Amino acid sequence: MILMAVILVLAGRLVQLQGLQSTAYAAQAANQRIQEVSLPATRGELLDRDGQPLALSVAAKNVTANPKNISKAVCQVGETKPCDPRTIAAVLAPMLKLDAGELTTKLSNSKKMFVYVAKEVDLATAVAITALKLPGIDMENTTKRVHPSHDLAAGVLGFTNSEGVGAAGLELVLQDLLAGTEGKVKARFDGFGRIIPSDEGSRVEPIAGRDVTLTLDRDLQWYAQQQLAAEVAKTQAVNGTVVVLDIKTGEVLALATAPTFDPDNRRHVSTDVMGNPAINEVYEPGSVNKVITAAAALGAGIVTPQTVFAVPGTYQVSDLLLHDAEPHGLEHLTFAGVLAKSSNIGTVMVAQQLGVERLYQALRSFGFGEKSGLGLPGESRGVVPKPADWSGTSIANIPIGQGLSTNVIQVASVYATIANGGVRVAPMIVASNRDSAGHVTRSAAPAQRRVISAGVAQQVRDMLESVVSQEGTAPQAAVAGYRVAGKTGTAQRVVNGRYQAGNYTSSFVGFAPAEAPRFVTAVVLQGTGKAGYFGGSTAGPVFSAITGFALRSMDIPPTGTKPPVLRLQVDGPVSR
Repeated sequence: MILMAVILVLAGRLVQLQGLQSTAYAAQAANQRIQEVSLPATRGELLDRDGQPLALSVAAKNVTANPKNISKAVCQVGETKPCDPRTIAAVLAPMLKLDAGELTTKLSNSKKMFVYVAKEVDLATAVAITALKLPGIDMENTTKRVHPSHDLAAGVLGFTNSEGVGAAGLELVLQDLLAGTEGKVKARFDGFGRIIPSDEGSRVEPIAGRDVTLTLDRDLQWYAQQQLAAEVAKTQAVNGTVVVLDIKTGEVLALATAPTFDPDNRRHVSTDVMGNPAINEVYEPGSVNKVITAAAALGAGIVTPQTVFAVPGTYQVSDLLLHDAEPHGLEHLTFAGVLAKSSNIGTVMVAQQLGVERLYQALRSFGFGEKSGLGLPGESRGVVPKPADWSGTSIANIPIGQGLSTNVIQVASVYATIANGGVRVAPMIVASNRDSAGHVTRSAAPAQRRVISAGVAQQVRDMLESVVSQEGTAPQAAVAGYRVAGKTGTAQRVVNGRYQAGNYTSSFVGFAPAEAPRFVTAVVLQGTGKAGYFGGSTAGPVFSAITGFALRSMDIPPTGTKPPVLRLQVDGPVSR
């Protein structure tokens, strides 16, 4: 009777399982045995303007482990082959640059059937690990983002995270374009989670990401980085930035920062170095800002380049006593001389005649206080105080580039506007993208707007040529064989809300050839003062070297004309 009762219970349970619940259990078994697996799409490449790869994906392996299987491995007495978590970790850790103790802990979790040991391992290392035939250690196909030129334009390109997703720079901004669309396939798995080869199920092929062509010139970018890094080291600056723009198109030909980093080796790199100071870091531009004051005054008809000013050695504005960089007595400077010699006093005298409202509108028209349009992540708009917020001394600070903040791209764009006959062309860095079939989609033309008249732009250009003359502040920025126009900047830096003595921003921004401008180059060094800080002697030579390289490498013929001769200084009494 007992035996019959047991048989009846078992029979009832069998009917329940195979009859009433068979469909549900069959579905559950199928879900365990047949699963949908994602097929990764190949990430698109980032290319320079000539199609040279700056960032691309290559085949790699993820090293995986099955701790449960490792725990079942039997280690024979005296066995030399790794067979337990400790000995396996001891072999793998140095090959993968991991901590042996942490890896031992990971491999010892016998309740888990799958863990990642390391991701994006190069194929040579993967082959060496596979040859060891370690119990419970397996490989998974993947891709790895690499940068053939290592630190070249690293701040612009950015990098991907361990999942292959853009985490910074263009990799982040262009994530959807570069990533493509992953495919799917249904696959059979055994009890240990391993794929069983089978033709069962449907398959949707992945769609590769689009290749993106940038406006950057690889050779110019490399040269700019070398020159900048050398000057940052020489001046013991905190950092430096170089931007080279094509004046007509707004294309960024080079965007270099120093110090920089290798995106393929970021383990011990500070997050501060991974940024892009050309757009992330705002600063007071100093005297390079005087061109906006000059353009606004010329456009308003207040002055001409040859208007003469009696410039005293000191000048009182509200409770501020203003000085020029070099002590002097009463000087009679033309307005061209005020700009060429970078006179703070002369510039402020003009700004007072111009007035707060017109100067503010000029700053905004040139693009200060708004994003440049470049499209890189983390760009700061900078700060341009509204007229209602100006103090009594603002008219003495803002015209000469203090009391407001901007970034390097914005400053470079101001000079490109002047060089382009007064028309501002928004900077751009993405030229086009291409799918796997070769179909190219070009980026939309950048926005344009007129800021000043062509006549005023020409007057400012002529005045800026005097800056690079022997009478100006930056003869070291000259480029042999070419006419050059530009402006120096030397300003105290604000640190923790206060101007810090001995800590400067040194810059030179200019364009060439001055008679038919092609390129604007902006050089900005932050934190100078320990070993030289004047913009003409620090940033000027860097500008000369990089601009000369750009002109020669792009076959721009030497200048065949002479620069205009402007009177900078006069003797005797004047009306102003």
